[in-house]
Amino acid sequence: MGDQYADVFIQEVFKVPERRQGLQQWLATATSNQDLAAVAELFPGEPFIDNAGKLPGWADKRLMKAGSEFFIKHAETVMTLLGLLSLPYCYTAANGAMVLYLSERIRKDTTKRLYETAVFVWEVMAPGAFDNGGKGFTEVLKVRLMHAAVRYYTLQSGKWDDSWGQPVNQEDMAGTNLSFSLIVIRGLRKLGLNVSQADQQAFMHLWNVIGFLSGLQEELIPQDPKMAQTLDRAISKRQFAVSSHGKELTEALTDHIIAVNKDKASANDILGLMRYLLGKEVAEMLSIDAPDLPAYKIGLIRTINLVKSFKPQGNTDFVYRRAYAAFKLQKPLEDNKRS
Repeated sequence: MGDQYADVFIQEVFKVPERRQGLQQWLATATSNQDLAAVAELFPGEPFIDNAGKLPGWADKRLMKAGSEFFIKHAETVMTLLGLLSLPYCYTAANGAMVLYLSERIRKDTTKRLYETAVFVWEVMAPGAFDNGGKGFTEVLKVRLMHAAVRYYTLQSGKWDDSWGQPVNQEDMAGTNLSFSLIVIRGLRKLGLNVSQADQQAFMHLWNVIGFLSGLQEELIPQDPKMAQTLDRAISKRQFAVSSHGKELTEALTDHIIAVNKDKASANDILGLMRYLLGKEVAEMLSIDAPDLPAYKIGLIRTINLVKSFKPQGNTDFVYRRAYAAFKLQKPLEDNKRS
């Protein structure tokens, strides 16, 4: 299944060139939650749009704030894990990964596409992202609309095989949400960081809210870590398979990571760390070919991260702004020239 409300909306909007152009212009210019009013004016009386700025009834703002603070404390490591663990984990789901492969952007414009994904994470994890002055609601709506447009164009392309299911379907969305929440927590612990149950609950709750706003059905939103782990196992059992496109997407990703690496880590160390984080079975399905990372290096990483876990965080807003500003220095050169 796709995203019924977003899909119907996109199908109707795309029938009228002027309405499609209006939506495209909004997507290109919207930058904050206050911009939701503009898209509501473009499409009056559209419940899908009117509800885009509303949290689900079960959302706990205290937990959302704690989830944001947890991200900020570990932002550098979390963002590293998105490349070394979360994205390749998604590429193992052969049917879901086919959408990315057919779109070609992740293969032919890897740096820009990964940068856009990272910016999304930074924005939805920001302090107050889902307050009036934040950007979270708008960023999530833009992604939800983009997914609906991808479904529309993919099905129109004639390249899609119905045996793969709907492109960017509910199972794909649930798996992606887990890869940014549960799988990140798993990766942090494998790297030696101390993650309490309260931290895990808060971080996953924030991603649950994001999943709901992205169009994920509530029965696929895990209420606790046990349900999340059960869902992860069910999806991986159904979807994980060796595929040429999964391997190609992974190769494009690893080439990018190695190319932008500014540390002294060798390619074998980077790929070895990926193998450690993903586990041997998944790593081999993706053809991540490198020697296993030596135990002493893993031990050193874990020790350093354990010490970091207990370091006081300081002012959350300041730490976030400083870390995000440092990240933005990595903006692709193409974007720098345009801006």
